Amino acid sequence: MTEGLNHIKKELEILRNSILEHDYAYYVLADPTIPDAEYDRLLQKLKKLEGENPQLVTEDSPTQRVGISPVEEFAEINHLVPMLSLDNAFHEQDLINFDTRITERLQKLGKVKENIEYVAEPKLDGAAVSLRYIDGSLALAATRGNGNSGEDITHNVRTIASVPLRLRGENPPKLLEVRGEVFMPKDGFIRYNKLALLNGEKPFMNPRNAAAGSLRQLDPSVTANRPLEIFFYGMGQFDGFERPDTHSGVLELLYSFGLKICPDWQIVVSVSDCLKYYNFMEKKRESLPYEIDGIVFKTNSILKQELMGSSSRAPRWAIAHKFPAQEELTIVESIDFQVGRTGALTPVARLKPVFVGGANVSNATLHNIDELVRKDVRIGDTVIIRRAGDVIPEVVKIVKQSSTKRGKKIDLPKRCPICKSEVVRIEGEAAARCVGGLICDAQRKESIYHFSSRNALDIEGLGIKLIQQLVDNKLVNNPADIYQLTVEQLSKLERMGKKSAENIVKNIEKSKATSFGRFLYALGIREVGEVTAQSIAAHYETLENLMGEEGKDLCEVPDIGPIVAKNIQDFFANPRNQKMVYKLLDAGIHWSKSRSIKPKRTELTGKTVVLTGSLSSMTRDEAKQNLHQMGAKVTNNVSKSSDLVIVGDNPGSKAEKAKNLGIKIISESAWLDLFNK
Repeated sequence: MTEGLNHIKKELEILRNSILEHDYAYYVLADPTIPDAEYDRLLQKLKKLEGENPQLVTEDSPTQRVGISPVEEFAEINHLVPMLSLDNAFHEQDLINFDTRITERLQKLGKVKENIEYVAEPKLDGAAVSLRYIDGSLALAATRGNGNSGEDITHNVRTIASVPLRLRGENPPKLLEVRGEVFMPKDGFIRYNKLALLNGEKPFMNPRNAAAGSLRQLDPSVTANRPLEIFFYGMGQFDGFERPDTHSGVLELLYSFGLKICPDWQIVVSVSDCLKYYNFMEKKRESLPYEIDGIVFKTNSILKQELMGSSSRAPRWAIAHKFPAQEELTIVESIDFQVGRTGALTPVARLKPVFVGGANVSNATLHNIDELVRKDVRIGDTVIIRRAGDVIPEVVKIVKQSSTKRGKKIDLPKRCPICKSEVVRIEGEAAARCVGGLICDAQRKESIYHFSSRNALDIEGLGIKLIQQLVDNKLVNNPADIYQLTVEQLSKLERMGKKSAENIVKNIEKSKATSFGRFLYALGIREVGEVTAQSIAAHYETLENLMGEEGKDLCEVPDIGPIVAKNIQDFFANPRNQKMVYKLLDAGIHWSKSRSIKPKRTELTGKTVVLTGSLSSMTRDEAKQNLHQMGAKVTNNVSKSSDLVIVGDNPGSKAEKAKNLGIKIISESAWLDLFNK
């Protein structure tokens, strides 16, 4: 590199660092250090120099926030550590019960003598994201998705001004997976909608939809024009630094990296302090510059978090205490029954439209026939409607008006409103069901939609409206028919061009490569959710074993009781279902046999194992798969319940914590010796 070019490179570095510091002061500290005109001058100078020397442009340059070409589709990204959901508390007693569970659990372990310390944080009403920084530079960003993987939205997240493209500090971490909530501030939401109306565009219904919709743009220049913000609230995987001992320490560490933290978090001790903070923030809610729908309480001690652990969907050491749902009055114009995927009939009140909970509501659930009878809702009644966040609006109760003559009572139909099959109620169940199965158009549509959903076969573009067209036009009768669709057939449908049809056929083909667990979940067997499907897949070597004699021992699978076992056996005993399953396999649906290999009995069978450091012989995913084959359970964090820690190069704090807890530590080579026995 010539001396002149070296000089330009140094000048560019000084300019970038200066602009990044001004960005930090403006967007994170809310304390601008220079006038806007001076900032614009620096940015223009940087753009000019980079334009003259394109070979010196870096990915973390402030000029590279926007400028990426539109993408054709959203790729899938696996989270290094799963993004779990949170359990909800709707009443004070729910929060008290949560604190009691933690206290009792920790007392049994001899780890608590006083009130538990919590971190209280406003629960933002936005879109959860995971960002990955490698050597201090932003490398990836993804949506929460199904918790294990999400959509790649790096190109859009880069456009958010408060997201640093490079972390602060002279020694940035090798790896930092950080979690945050993208939101649209209230004033930005109002400004954007006013501009949208002036331009003849459709405004957003609420700030949460605005944030989520803005992140799912194929063209980043569209996202760049949306007034988005972000607050960071936690970490996933990390490498190159010691994790703080407390969650409050994690928040302070993230802030030191230049990551924006919600300023309203607070440490609270005892349930009474939690409730004081909750009530204070509920009163303050309307004056906040951003929307919140509750408070998140997290056990502050990281060690206590690890001792409490997590379920398959949520940590046991945190809870979201939701604010009371918003309610409004409206009138019931009619009541009908919807038929779901499993044939369950749900009474639905059709309402005079009313704006509640940030959306226009014209339908509300009455849950089941028992609830309809208990609430005695009738056509013409004035009712209270409740809606909160993503929860389906519900009829809370009627407002009695003695002067008004009421309509007739609503009875459970004897025949399905869709296919006219018989409606039956099984003793002990709240739901009444249509017995029509897949001859019922409603069940057929919902079954196909479930099959193609993100956590099942994940066929992008095959939404409920398209499925309704496919069924109505007799192109698809069951999930197996999806794989016979052609571009020509799809192109003839309403609002379906050739390019869209080609993309859908491509996505259908792509979905053929799946996993045993996803396939089982996609079949839509009653009571078989994602976790149960994965347990079954791990227990049986092949689908043939599950459908054959070995399938009679389903109660041996963890978390499967006699009712779920019977549902599974009944499903596979049905000739129509058998035919559909074999048709799906004949269409080319397949999965790696190695994913469903039964664990062998080894020295690690039943042991809880943690991997730490860089492995030289294989990837981390391959190591986990091999440990599962050895019968081990693999977790991400070292705790008292851990049995073994396998250490690679540069292991970080996990090895030290294992040593302090007296947990056995072995090297990668020692583990390989065990594996190859």
